[in-house]
Amino acid sequence: MMSKGRLIVIGGGAAGFFCAVNAARLHPGLEVSIFEKSGQLLSKVKISGGGRCNVTHACSSIADMSRNYPRGGQFLKKAFHHFFVQDTIDWFSERAVDLKTEADGRMFPVTDDSRTVIDCLLREAEKYGVRIFMGRAVTALEKIAGLWQVQTGYETHEAEWVCVAAGGFPKISQFDWISRIGHQISQPVPSLFTFNMPDSSLKKLMGVTVPEVKAKIVGSDFEQRGPLLITHWGLSGPSVLKLSAWAARELQTCNYHFSVCINWVPEYHQVTVKEQMLAHRSLHGKQKIYGKNPFSLPVRLWDYLLSEIGIPEDQRWSELSAKDQNLLARNLTQSVYEIKGKTTFKEEFVTAGGVRLEEVDVSRMESRLHSGLFFAGEILDLDGVTGGFNFQAAWTTAYIAAKSIS
Repeated sequence: MMSKGRLIVIGGGAAGFFCAVNAARLHPGLEVSIFEKSGQLLSKVKISGGGRCNVTHACSSIADMSRNYPRGGQFLKKAFHHFFVQDTIDWFSERAVDLKTEADGRMFPVTDDSRTVIDCLLREAEKYGVRIFMGRAVTALEKIAGLWQVQTGYETHEAEWVCVAAGGFPKISQFDWISRIGHQISQPVPSLFTFNMPDSSLKKLMGVTVPEVKAKIVGSDFEQRGPLLITHWGLSGPSVLKLSAWAARELQTCNYHFSVCINWVPEYHQVTVKEQMLAHRSLHGKQKIYGKNPFSLPVRLWDYLLSEIGIPEDQRWSELSAKDQNLLARNLTQSVYEIKGKTTFKEEFVTAGGVRLEEVDVSRMESRLHSGLFFAGEILDLDGVTGGFNFQAAWTTAYIAAKSIS
């Protein structure tokens, strides 16, 4: 078959592979190559979801889906009209990779093994003749006489089209080869991280999970609800990860030294929590306060909150003073902890920042500055919270780029 030209995809991750295999499939005769700078392909796919690969998130509403992106939500709201969750489900299903939905909406392959997704993408690459080159770090891009010159080390490769799907970079200097051709870069900062509390005794409750809390950055409007996990270094779980994502830039500005307020019983406030305690006291006045609680909190956490205000272990509900009721109500609804530092959460490492979205045509994922140059995935200034949202952004932007290349 006569060659229709060449596409070089920079990056061998989820977005890079999805762009490459779809471009090769949709445009027979197109020569497609993937340049991966490391010695590993699809590394985030491999470790995502604890090795199960959180492929996407079950959501039928584009508007609802787009609200899960602290940066790039409006951009993706338009992009999702071209390739959305059901398209992802169908794409993998057509290739014998069926997905299942868990209670929280996350979607995984029914095998619970990320290798299933990796093998699928590798098979597609082989089927459509996608060439894969490892250890090819791109150092420069330049367009000369209608062809892109892609510099890797001492080699220069030519292509009519280039798709940059290199993932996020932690330092702005790593974007130099993109900014040198005129694209502006939003400062990269970490997103999806846990909160360190080196000076807090709460850490002795490590392993305790609370099904739902309300977490708020003190002195700001940033607030999230969801499960919380107490770890040996501080606070983790979906509520904290989401909070870190939405407040990523502000927390970086304060060098990750801030205070977080936790409402351990988010269905209550101070007045209603006291009402609940009084109702419990009238029915169970002779019961000891320690060990059981009317809020279904983990026993270790409940006992800790009691000890924090000095309630004796043998005290009964009928003996609880008005002062201690007020202190306990405050502890339950407004516990404030000092945060000093962050820790990357396992595989959920995401960088906020990247190529500015106003410089990219959302309907094509093509640069508004240079024809034949496309972007997909985390290299763009968009990022989602944990739960399959970042992969869906990768599939969507990569598919649009692949379809647009002609």
